[in-house]
Amino acid sequence: MADGALSRSEGYFGGKNAHEGVDPSRSPTSRHYARLACWIALTDILAVEVAILLTRYIRLGVRSAGPNFATIMLVAPLVVVPIFAAFRLYSFSRLSPAEEFRRLFDASGVVVGVKLVLFLTVEGGSIEDALSRGWLGLCWILAVVIVLILRQVWHKYMGRLRARGLLAYRTAIVGTNDEAVRIAHTLVTPVHGYRALGLLTTGMGSVNLDGLAVLGSVDDLSELIPARSIECVFVASTAVDAHAMKRMTEILRHHPVEVRVSANLTEILSSRLTIQPVGDLLALSLRPTRLTGFQAVVKRTFDLTVGGLAVLVSAPLWLAIGVLIKATSRGPVMYQSERVGKDARAFRMFKFRTMVRGADLLLPQLLDKNEFTGGVLFKLRNDPRVTTIGGWLRRWSLDELPQLLNVLRGDMSLVGPRPALPTEVAAYEEWHLRRLEVRPGITGLWQVGGRSELSFDDYVRLDLFYIENWSVIYDLFVLGKTLPAVLLRRGAF
Repeated sequence: MADGALSRSEGYFGGKNAHEGVDPSRSPTSRHYARLACWIALTDILAVEVAILLTRYIRLGVRSAGPNFATIMLVAPLVVVPIFAAFRLYSFSRLSPAEEFRRLFDASGVVVGVKLVLFLTVEGGSIEDALSRGWLGLCWILAVVIVLILRQVWHKYMGRLRARGLLAYRTAIVGTNDEAVRIAHTLVTPVHGYRALGLLTTGMGSVNLDGLAVLGSVDDLSELIPARSIECVFVASTAVDAHAMKRMTEILRHHPVEVRVSANLTEILSSRLTIQPVGDLLALSLRPTRLTGFQAVVKRTFDLTVGGLAVLVSAPLWLAIGVLIKATSRGPVMYQSERVGKDARAFRMFKFRTMVRGADLLLPQLLDKNEFTGGVLFKLRNDPRVTTIGGWLRRWSLDELPQLLNVLRGDMSLVGPRPALPTEVAAYEEWHLRRLEVRPGITGLWQVGGRSELSFDDYVRLDLFYIENWSVIYDLFVLGKTLPAVLLRRGAF
């Protein structure tokens, strides 16, 4: 899942936890994260300042700024960091990419809202001027984009540190059952930022531990934490009962360690979860995401608005591609393929033609060369049917531009499951059919998550994860991840 555990709340830069009375930043890894957070806060300030300057330049050109604008620029750093911290945007060890994007989107909107207040009070502008010129939305978009770009650079840097064994919490796993073993194997991957030291018994039975070390029991935590320099305790929730959990939290509240508790919701984004007390119980409340009613209207409106703008902006490119296709090979500019959409309804999907005329008739001769391991799809890296221009269009995914017409017609969405061929659907297992509950998309998690490098079942799991966790913000996140995936040509055939 995107956020596989619940954890304690984090302070301003990963500092003191007001509820527990301990300071997790005293561990070496937490201190390292806190130092990085300070530097990232500076680049956040820089990003917002640049967004404000670019917005002013677009609105007013190179006209000299007055003292009121200088005041706004000086106040901005005092606004950005507290607001971003309030949205817990410096809790880097506890943020999934999608959750960080959602929080950045919301926090940047609040920052721009404060800028609007300053514009109305300090600069003496009017609300009509702010809205009519559209600078408020422009500043918001620029702030989100620039902050995301700079933070992506930081995440790449943190990824390199984790690959070298740094930024890794020394972790003890509570439990000796199947879930605890699974957690231990998951934490072996350095990118997750943990270093599993061993397991702690809870008195609830054990399974084959596959050679994993047992450090002791939960009752030994007070001695083990300083002796083993433990920085994080990861609890397998199925390995502890209420009594053991209470005893363990009493012990941990006196030690400066991170705490993670597995939630066993492997296909759920944390943005759908809230903690809700029910009597003397603590429950996870799961927000429904079924695309019905108002949500379906919002998604369709989003598709029409963004899709329509994309068609207008890319129209000259369509013309150039059409000329190149006609000039270099015989056949129509557009290729239409029958696909299966929402509720298993068939539709004609549009693409720029990338193959020679009659390519479908040549397919049976190439089936034995299929490079796709899943067996349901057909992929061939050096497909002899692809034209020279077609190969270039495919590398940059430009052949898919006409699918914007399918979006406007209502056959497809901008973001959704990969469009399926009728032959593929005929070979589906029953659980695969769930991906047909929504409109297929031009892009989706299958594209930003590896594209042709994934197996078919992985395709479907990503599609189902998207269906379970849909939101407009998540659509924006996927669209934002698509461009780098296309430019890097990751996994593209």
